[in-house]
Amino acid sequence: MPNIIPLSNIDTAWLRMDNPTNLMMVTGILTFENRLDFDKLKTILEHRLLAFDRFRMRVVNPKVPFAPPYWEKDPLFNIQSHLRLVGLPEPAGQKELQDMASNLLSTPLDMTKPLWQIHVIDNYREGGALIIRLHHSIADGMALIFVLLSLTDMTPDAPLPEGEPAYKQANVSRSGLFNGALKAALKKGKGNVKKAAKASKRLVAESLEVLVNPAHAIELTFNGSDHVYAAGRLVLRGNDPPTIFKGDLGVPKRAAWSRPLPLKDVKAIKKTTGATVNDILTSAMTGGLRRYMLARGDKVDGINFRAGIPINMRTPEEMGTLGNKFGLLFLDLPIGVADPLERLVVVHDRMDALKHSKEGSVGLVILNGMGMTPAEIQRNLVGLLAAKITAVMTNVPGPPIPLYLAGNKIEDIMFWVPQSGRVALGISILSYANKVYLGVVTDEGLIPDPETIIEGFYQEFDDLMELVAQAEA
Repeated sequence: MPNIIPLSNIDTAWLRMDNPTNLMMVTGILTFENRLDFDKLKTILEHRLLAFDRFRMRVVNPKVPFAPPYWEKDPLFNIQSHLRLVGLPEPAGQKELQDMASNLLSTPLDMTKPLWQIHVIDNYREGGALIIRLHHSIADGMALIFVLLSLTDMTPDAPLPEGEPAYKQANVSRSGLFNGALKAALKKGKGNVKKAAKASKRLVAESLEVLVNPAHAIELTFNGSDHVYAAGRLVLRGNDPPTIFKGDLGVPKRAAWSRPLPLKDVKAIKKTTGATVNDILTSAMTGGLRRYMLARGDKVDGINFRAGIPINMRTPEEMGTLGNKFGLLFLDLPIGVADPLERLVVVHDRMDALKHSKEGSVGLVILNGMGMTPAEIQRNLVGLLAAKITAVMTNVPGPPIPLYLAGNKIEDIMFWVPQSGRVALGISILSYANKVYLGVVTDEGLIPDPETIIEGFYQEFDDLMELVAQAEA
């Protein structure tokens, strides 16, 4: 393993988006019917998780101007620094686990160490749970599903790894490697400044240009390439309307998650309506947000606001690698549409149009460009884009079969997506073992009760199922 690896431009962008009111952490929970054996879990993590170099490397920010940050092998790495064996206060149920997750969502990782941490909870209900936190600069959702698969087994009696972990057997000398890799990192940093301005990186430069120069965006919208046209349309959109989901952010977060929804129920609606699973869940969530706004006395008539939706941009050859490789779609959620079936049609049509646009790849280009710019410019660009959305919403397909970790069946999986800039609402959808889980994370000052949004989601989903059943009758 090289001792030093420069971060990619996109990973750099995510690293620099960190701020106290919106930490760039992906946080997940696994629950188990039985308590986990801590020693078995540690053995599996040493052999399987630490086989990925990133989980043994820390981030270093060079003092040289414009040089990119780089991954460096942590010379003091100790897995014990990343594992916490803890207990929940009684009665040790979902509320107590939810409170602990909420506290950890606003607690930064130690930036002097590899950017991950696992809390092992030995008294959740009658079993156990894990709260897993890692920085978004390590990997995106699709990559993390691959990591999960690598940690787990398909049967409870799979043998434990034996012997020394492979990473401890390697004997890589730092002699000569440090200087060569550091020179490469510094060379890349100098090149980034030139790349952003050169015509050879025209698409990156033009995409960044339309973000900071709306007048130029108008010209490019009509005369540019398909990608730049999409970038022009993006920046010409106005900011999202002021709602209860907008405002000054604080540090505390609130996390909530749903009871599992049978995937077969979603597919029954899909069969009748022709909408995708993602369309159906997004539409029901839009209805849940509408219900929440009405209960808080907020205006909903004619309201649309946007959700930033990550989409996987990995090629087949890139599947199984860490890092970030996703674009962004900006979906207008039809909050003002009251009828569940009509809303589903609107969501389906809008998503279909986005899928056939260049917006996703433009989002990837913009993230890449951000990682090439000075940090202050990136902060301004993030603020500009964040003003155009109200929520981040992600849907990650998980394994369709039950998995086992350290001999214990994983009962439920939830996770929460980080939000950038001044965005106060994050919505995560994950499928696992033919069930669908919904996670909502909010700014506590603006939205203190995210579980109410989830209840609204269930009410909307039930209404949609009933309307579909009536249409079939």
